[in-house]
Amino acid sequence: MYFSSDNASGASQKILDAILAANGGHALPYGADDWSKAAEEKVSEVFERDCAVFLVPTGTAANALSLAAFTPPYGAVFCHEDAHVMDDECGAPEFFTAGAKLVGIEGRHGKIAPDALAQTLAAYPRGLVKQVQPATLTLSQATESGTIYTVAEIAALAEQAHRKGVAVHMDGARFANALVSLNATPAQMTWQAGVDVLSLGGTKNGAIMCEAVVFFDRDRASDFLYLRKRGGHTVSKGRFLGAQMVAWLDGGHWLDLARHANAQAQALLAGLQTVPGVRLPWLPQVNEVFAVLPGKVDKALKSAGARYYDWGGRGLDESNALRNGEVLVRMVTSFATEPEDVARFVEIAKDAV
Repeated sequence: MYFSSDNASGASQKILDAILAANGGHALPYGADDWSKAAEEKVSEVFERDCAVFLVPTGTAANALSLAAFTPPYGAVFCHEDAHVMDDECGAPEFFTAGAKLVGIEGRHGKIAPDALAQTLAAYPRGLVKQVQPATLTLSQATESGTIYTVAEIAALAEQAHRKGVAVHMDGARFANALVSLNATPAQMTWQAGVDVLSLGGTKNGAIMCEAVVFFDRDRASDFLYLRKRGGHTVSKGRFLGAQMVAWLDGGHWLDLARHANAQAQALLAGLQTVPGVRLPWLPQVNEVFAVLPGKVDKALKSAGARYYDWGGRGLDESNALRNGEVLVRMVTSFATEPEDVARFVEIAKDAV
């Protein structure tokens, strides 16, 4: 019953087979191999646009280097106040931008509120020498709360940003999960809605370690090769990243993996709704489920070996405030989540009450 993170699962068999196939013989290093070139072509095909694609091994690198491509040391990166780049990357965005300031923006359940973005942009006028200069807006899709922006919402926020000369980055660590939930195309959810650069995450969705930084305008990626190399994320045996990306995208494999993870989250949600005393403060839209558990349920699950994260009180409004020993927890399903584990988790919760 591993629901702590979709990073806890291994890799899909198709991706493992692709890595083994790429292992034979010799290949040019540092991304000059045929697999990496095929990955770049495959990403462009999937997004219906000639993209500049750079493979990196971690999501933190993808996010931080993407932001560095658009943000000077004296710049501002606008993000949700609970965004992953704000709370979970140990200052990497600040480090790789050589000192840019992250500016948190409020919004319910992980989504930046349009009015709050407008107010924040107005508070950072361009040319005011005493302040950092507006540079980049980053949107998490899906968010830290398991919610997603609609295509129209992405477009509206991007339009606000572009009007102020601010580039738009998307943190797509769970991009595939959001995509299948929206039933949109990759193009619709990114460049057609105004996204300039995407961190496309494969690691949480079946890869061993593989992310792609995707620029939708090649001219804006002219210096990224040097940023990636200077940052220590140009992998010498790049063919193994390329092999993962090609296998992941081929035949819609990435979408099938995401659909399974999302479906198990919905099954978990449906089961928890039948447990007396369990409260769902908001409904999941991808593979993350947040629930307020009575203390005895939490104890019983942990005693049985269930793994998930205590979430403090983040995102709870007054109507859902914790009381009487309750805890807010996050449970994440993955492509490898077994229906039997979901059923057992719910059964233990029921037995506890």
